[in-house]
Amino acid sequence: MAEKRPYPKKRRGPAKSKRQPLKAGSDAKLKKVFAEIGRPEKRPFKPDPFQIQALEAMDKGDCLVTAPTGSGKTWIAVEAIRRIFDAGGRAWYASPLKALTNSKYCEFAEIFGADNLGILTGDRKENTDAPIIVGTTEILRNQLYDAMHRGEDLCTDLVVLDEAHFLGDENRGVVWEETMIYLPARIPLLMLSATVGNADQISAWLESIRGRKCLVVEEKKRPVPLYPLFLHPSGTLFPLLDKKDKKGGGARLYKKVLQFLKNTNNARRGGFGASLPKMGDVLAVFRKYNLLPAIFFLKSRADCDNALLLCADYKVIEDPERKAGRRKRVAELIEKAPHLADHKQVPDLVHKAVAAHHSGQLPAWKLVIETLMTEGYLDAVFATSTVAAGVNFPARTIAFLNSDRFNGREFVSLNPTEFHQMTGRAGRRGMDNIGFAVVIPGRFMDTRYVGRLVYAQPTDVDSQIQINFSMTLNLLLSHSPKQVRELLDKSFANFQFRSKRKKKKKQTGSIRDMDHLWAEFIRHLDFLKQKDYVAEDNRLTEDGIWASQLRIDHPLMVAEGFRTNLFPQSDPALLAAIMAAFVNERETDEDSIHPKDVPEALEEAYLGIREGLRPFAKEMIAKGFTAPFLFMRPAMTVYHWTAGRDWESVLALWDSAEGDLAMLIMRTADNLRHIRNLKNVFPEAAQSAKTAMEQILRDPIVPALEAE
Repeated sequence: MAEKRPYPKKRRGPAKSKRQPLKAGSDAKLKKVFAEIGRPEKRPFKPDPFQIQALEAMDKGDCLVTAPTGSGKTWIAVEAIRRIFDAGGRAWYASPLKALTNSKYCEFAEIFGADNLGILTGDRKENTDAPIIVGTTEILRNQLYDAMHRGEDLCTDLVVLDEAHFLGDENRGVVWEETMIYLPARIPLLMLSATVGNADQISAWLESIRGRKCLVVEEKKRPVPLYPLFLHPSGTLFPLLDKKDKKGGGARLYKKVLQFLKNTNNARRGGFGASLPKMGDVLAVFRKYNLLPAIFFLKSRADCDNALLLCADYKVIEDPERKAGRRKRVAELIEKAPHLADHKQVPDLVHKAVAAHHSGQLPAWKLVIETLMTEGYLDAVFATSTVAAGVNFPARTIAFLNSDRFNGREFVSLNPTEFHQMTGRAGRRGMDNIGFAVVIPGRFMDTRYVGRLVYAQPTDVDSQIQINFSMTLNLLLSHSPKQVRELLDKSFANFQFRSKRKKKKKQTGSIRDMDHLWAEFIRHLDFLKQKDYVAEDNRLTEDGIWASQLRIDHPLMVAEGFRTNLFPQSDPALLAAIMAAFVNERETDEDSIHPKDVPEALEEAYLGIREGLRPFAKEMIAKGFTAPFLFMRPAMTVYHWTAGRDWESVLALWDSAEGDLAMLIMRTADNLRHIRNLKNVFPEAAQSAKTAMEQILRDPIVPALEAE
């Protein structure tokens, strides 16, 4: 197999643009708006009324805070935790993403002291007896499972659920819903959310299942006013909208924007077309009108990287102190993650003050970008829409080049909540008087649609609960089927179904009623009985008990592999490799794998698992369940990484983005952690899993930089 370099010497990008350079200009109407740009006068911090109201609500029961991004929801959490901590109590702060959890851990350590703080993210488990725990929501949900199994109460006096609108996330919303259902009513619940359309409905549901008041505290006002703009392909900036219609609540597009759209005949063909504009020229326009720093939301990873190439002619105008400070800071950050020293985008950081940020990059590299942006060293970041949800680096301006986003399967139009999360990054509290959202027209931009989103009402959150084998096994650890039915009756899905039925509204396909959930539970239960994980008296068998600890994507397939002695239990590299095949979610190119890269032991273990589990997989599929297709490439790649090969050669075997490989390795480590917990049943496999985790969680997957 030909050697591949992770960072090619020759940088290839989009063909040079034949367009004329943009000539910076602005509509006369913007003169007054641009005059507002600047830093607000420094004043002593004073909580906003909604922040005070939320803390007062916690004295009476639970509280759901919905407020725009950047409005100060974290302050509420800190003060609520401080009250518990000062009284000698314990608090749990849950967030959806490991990166966000690590960030909050550092922030809270400064406030409460590192000795008083613990962290639980799967790959980080530190100071778990501390009075304040910061962790991912999945870990909190798993602790609730364990507490129910032991017949104990969760050892905390407050739970904070950050990003609570994840309740409506298609893939992970079930974890939030389970957490809210299982949390003992005695523990106060503080939920921090982006603005949602049905906060009162969520509150009413929680009151109905927890038996305590749940007050909604809603803040609609942005901390920094937002002004939407439109960048004409000539380089002239226009207002996007006319004045807001006080009666109708919306606003028409600005007359010159409307005229442009009419002249192009088709709103999606006008502007810059399918290609990106010369980003260096766009930045020059933004700089002339003092709109930097900016975050550009682009359609794909490739667009983010190509945007850097389109900044080739961009000349940074800055004082020497900022430039020297950026160069020094980059060197400091890379010193803690030496693998990043040869990253092909380092020159863009140092000399152009621009960066790309997307999931195809290593977590450590993304952290470098986030740090530099937060500290004010960058003029622009080119990012995919995922940055809006998981990273906190606001800018003066955000720019849209597309009105849709990729949801993992297809491109779908931005909804109002997603749009407002993205625009929430525009305008830094305490640093900007005003923030801007710029629409850049092109093939993937529906300008009229974005214009409607500016004042659109936030999206409703719908239940995403679904029954799976992990949930079924874990509930049967501590509940009879009758008690499980009672829990399902408490689901948000059932509450929404009943609410719509009372209002005689048409039911949507995404909201399931109790009968559907119960039927799904029984279907899973029957299969577990058939395969002897559950006895006829509805209690877990010995196999069912240890299988319940596999809180992973395919617990039953993995459990069956262990039960039938198919898994390699004594070899850490082989065990990690097979788990990587189960973790992998994308089709890979198997034809180009060179036989010399697949050791005989790996091929034997892989084929043994695939063929040995084939009958079981067929049974699952026949019963309407899904079974993963196991590919060799992820197994081969993780095998060599676990065995100690260097990153560059392993990345060549992977033959895809290094961020994807990093994610595969981290998810493999998460799965191995669950196998490590089976030490009483499979001690040899548990030890191999522990060893494998130590071998794969090394630089550049978890460099010193990420532990800061």
